Amino acid sequence: METHRTLGKCASLQIAIAAGLSMSGQAQAALNGPVRTDAGLVSGTVTDPSISVFRGVPYAAAPVGDLRFRPPAPAVPWQGVRSAEHPGLVCPRAPEYNSGPNSSGDLPVSEDCLNLDIYTGAQAAGEHRPVMVWFHGGTRGAGSTSNPTFDSTALAKKGAVVVLVNFRNGPLGLLATPELSRESGHNASGNYALMDDIAALKWIKRNIGAFGGDPENVTIFGESLGAGTVNFLALSPFCKGLFQRRITQSHSLYSHDPSMQDHGTRSQTLKEAEASGVQFMKLLGVKTTAELRKLPWETIYAAFVRSFKTGPLTGFTNDIPWTYVIDGYVIPRNYTDTFATHAQVDADALTGENRDENGAAADTAFDLVAAGKAMPPPYNTALLPLPQYLAFVHQRYGTMADEYLRLYPATSAKQAFETANAAIRDSSQVSPHMWAEQAMAGSKKHVYIYRFSQAPQGPDHDVTGAFHGADLRYVFNNSLPDWTDEDHRVADMMSSYWVNFARTGDPNGPNLPKWPAFNGEKLSTMELGGSYAPLPSPDPAKVDFWRRYYQSQPPL
Repeated sequence: METHRTLGKCASLQIAIAAGLSMSGQAQAALNGPVRTDAGLVSGTVTDPSISVFRGVPYAAAPVGDLRFRPPAPAVPWQGVRSAEHPGLVCPRAPEYNSGPNSSGDLPVSEDCLNLDIYTGAQAAGEHRPVMVWFHGGTRGAGSTSNPTFDSTALAKKGAVVVLVNFRNGPLGLLATPELSRESGHNASGNYALMDDIAALKWIKRNIGAFGGDPENVTIFGESLGAGTVNFLALSPFCKGLFQRRITQSHSLYSHDPSMQDHGTRSQTLKEAEASGVQFMKLLGVKTTAELRKLPWETIYAAFVRSFKTGPLTGFTNDIPWTYVIDGYVIPRNYTDTFATHAQVDADALTGENRDENGAAADTAFDLVAAGKAMPPPYNTALLPLPQYLAFVHQRYGTMADEYLRLYPATSAKQAFETANAAIRDSSQVSPHMWAEQAMAGSKKHVYIYRFSQAPQGPDHDVTGAFHGADLRYVFNNSLPDWTDEDHRVADMMSSYWVNFARTGDPNGPNLPKWPAFNGEKLSTMELGGSYAPLPSPDPAKVDFWRRYYQSQPPL
């Protein structure tokens, strides 16, 4: 199997000609010659007159054969100049998960997928530009860097060096078993995806200066399971010194908030994960790790699909949860215990939720669904039939359900929809605020909290609203043909806030509405889209309810 592509004279000439033609009177394209990494030289491509992109650059060896279900090994060095013009191979995943906001479609798939993409506008090494490292989401991590949504040209043009990381997902990235724990030497297994991400961050620390980035000014960011990945990396002692800032697009929630277990922030204990792994081995019909390492990945992922089922409320009621593990090694403690001992990575934080995720829907959705003109979004609690909604309320809030229903009455389906939306949006202000109080206690770092309210254009605009993942194209400032002037304005402002934060730890800058930092005294959530101003706080009685409810729940 060919492990890399080496440029010949003809290909080198083509790159040089392309770089020269792209200038068109503007500044010379960044780094249009080969760049040295610690494994060898790479040569990228010019995608914009001022931006160069290096794709599919390996940061670790292919985790195949005996390296499957092990920590990533160093990348194999190469001779000559490796072409980094084309997307790297995509990590194995179930074909069922080839759609969605994190998907890259039907690109070639291989276990030789531990690679990353780099977007840079630097003219030379040593420019010390802020570095932004993206960890994609997707069902149990089944996304990839090759999704066109994540094209980072716009962020690079605003001054960042952007790195997109591919990492193992699903069973290849998350499987734990007693045998794997014993052979590890640390009595731990199941966090291979996180170990991939840590290896990528170490690669960035060693190499990003050659691409014009500052290895001492790194921001990690992600959405959905990618946000969960960022949260777990902040719990790991192996990440100390590898990043200075973090952005979580959805799911930085108080560690007693039970909805964390509905999202990419959920975790398992090692005992739970090992039991799930034994169950998965039975599903595959194998008894040993040696047998498991010989199976084609396609066989493993066919069983993965059979192991994964969705529930009517959250979408994450699973036979096997497939998530990160509190293993005592990569992740020594859960959220609550890590925060209590101040053992997390001390980093500036920017975090928020989308207005119509977590079970909410656009305010116009009820009438459209009731009239049969639209289907309800999946995993939506606000649009459940009234009996099911009331059952959900009593299941979720237990002894506090009657108080919840006094604050958020549900005497009819329409009223239940309206108050469920309100409850979800109120809680999405309170829970991140409590997270900031907890996670940043004693820290002098800055925290900025937002709610994203821009509903993308499209046929479902009046039903899904600002849905889960709606923020992605705006953050990367990658437009669609149906965008309005307001969409373009929101994207320009969002991407500017993100790059400013990566540069200094403060998203504010010229020509941007003032975004106040969290100060621990009152709720402070900035609306991004819509008003571009701090949102009003919920009624004090509702804030008090959410605080007491979360504090009554077991720690996660």
